[in-house]
Amino acid sequence: MLRRLHPIAGTIGFASIALFWTSTLTVEIAGGPGAIAALKQAILWGMLVLIPALALTGFSGMKSLSGPAHGLASTKLRRMPFIAGNGILVLIPSAVFLHMKASTGAFDTAFYAVQAVELVAGAINLTLLGLNLRDGLRMTRRRRQVSKR
Repeated sequence: MLRRLHPIAGTIGFASIALFWTSTLTVEIAGGPGAIAALKQAILWGMLVLIPALALTGFSGMKSLSGPAHGLASTKLRRMPFIAGNGILVLIPSAVFLHMKASTGAFDTAFYAVQAVELVAGAINLTLLGLNLRDGLRMTRRRRQVSKR
């Protein structure tokens, strides 16, 4: 069951971050202060989906290992501390800060500096999660090829 939950939770996590990231770019380019504030609030609510999805992805990935990680599993595992650290230390605090600033209409230098940091950190996590997704698909294909022999 965990092997089925892992790709679903991982895809939900990746898609959530991608949605937050592209929505932020779109609203910053084409939206007004009200739209920015609404998006920042929506992103905080979206964390209620994102955080459990990523936690379940990590948990199910670890539990699905039979013995020490090697090959692509080891590579995926080495990326996880960076993904988690980036999320916990940069992305979540940034989302809270940006929501607080946007909800009061304080679109100042600090808001846009943190917004830039959040976009860079989000792009890094999307890249790392995308690499893990790619490697997971490769591992699944290999497992299927081996079981067909």
